[in-house]
Amino acid sequence: MILSGVSTTDAAAGQQAVVDQTQLEDDLNKFLNLLLTQLQHQDPLDPMDTTEFTSQLVQFATVEQQIQQNSHLENLLAVEQNQQVAVMVNYLGKFAEAVGSAVPLENGSAEFTYSFNENSESTTITIQDATGRVVFVGEGATGAGRHKFDWNGLDTLGFPQPDGAYTVTVSAQRADGTLIDVLTTTFGRVTAAAVEDNEVFLFMGDITVPMESVLSVKEPEQETDLEVEE
Repeated sequence: MILSGVSTTDAAAGQQAVVDQTQLEDDLNKFLNLLLTQLQHQDPLDPMDTTEFTSQLVQFATVEQQIQQNSHLENLLAVEQNQQVAVMVNYLGKFAEAVGSAVPLENGSAEFTYSFNENSESTTITIQDATGRVVFVGEGATGAGRHKFDWNGLDTLGFPQPDGAYTVTVSAQRADGTLIDVLTTTFGRVTAAAVEDNEVFLFMGDITVPMESVLSVKEPEQETDLEVEE
């Protein structure tokens, strides 16, 4: 189910216990009819051994208990999913920050942050479009800490790029040429949310973000107090 979609693929799974119960009842009726027929036609001098069909009845009872347990679990999952959907509605239209390198360009604007724990000798910011083509290369901050970068959607030559999904790579090098670990986060307006296999995803335009990657959510008019670069 998609809100604004919310998408869920669990509706059919939620009816599985009902299907299993119906199948079990049909099989049990067939078994009882067969058992009744056998009892009616058994030799009085050589009666049937009741051990086998008693064992089969016990197996039917065990399966029925398992189906009932599955039904209870499905009901619990449905309640949890409804709660997830209710939570996702609150994200729509807001701006979220999430860990990742995928950046949504919307109305010619995109923003992301990058962080490292030590000073770098040089920092290079590279932005690629959905086809992998490099559209922007620029210098980044070299001081340790967290830095915000606002991209105006222009490529290195100053030509505007279309809205959509882009990938940012921040390369921070030490003086000896070795690379420093860099953490990037991206910002985007939440346009939709989805539940897939009980996992929640948010969509920022063409960018799909797992809920566990979301760090914060803010109203559109709010601003962060990070260092801004262009």
